[in-house]
Amino acid sequence: MKPCFTLFFLLCCGITLHAEIAQPYTSSYSGEYGKAGGQRFSHSGNQLEGPITAIRIRVSSWYIVGLQVRYGREWSNYVGGTSGDLEEIFLFPGESIIQASGKYDSYLRKLVFVTDQGRVFPFGKDKGTSFNGAPLFPNTVLRYVSGRSSSAINAIGFHWDKYPGSCKSCGK
Repeated sequence: MKPCFTLFFLLCCGITLHAEIAQPYTSSYSGEYGKAGGQRFSHSGNQLEGPITAIRIRVSSWYIVGLQVRYGREWSNYVGGTSGDLEEIFLFPGESIIQASGKYDSYLRKLVFVTDQGRVFPFGKDKGTSFNGAPLFPNTVLRYVSGRSSSAINAIGFHWDKYPGSCKSCGK
């Protein structure tokens, strides 16, 4: 009986080890950076439209007021308030965000995005508690954001995974 159990155990371990080699971990999460309050939002479904291709940030003299992200060719719902100036960035084809940092106090005060092509996009004021979000695994990029918002962005989180192999709305 013991040899059969040992053989079964070794087979199970071999299958498990083989599965881990074939399917390495790729997704990770950094955040949530900010304070309590506001209503939750998540762009988890938006990532199915394709990679992040543009970002709109509304900035007041004090806070990051609002946020909207374009996935493929489709914009997410806008979250946040209406005061301040709207700023917009567009990524080059195939370019991805590989780091997101910033500062917060009662609301998000600063956001900085860094791309795999060395471009840096800062928004907001340099005041508050610092944070730095980056993927845990190599060759992964920002796939979508989540957080909480009210009249400004209360908190933000970053979801990382492999660059999508196809984009249904991009025609790829």
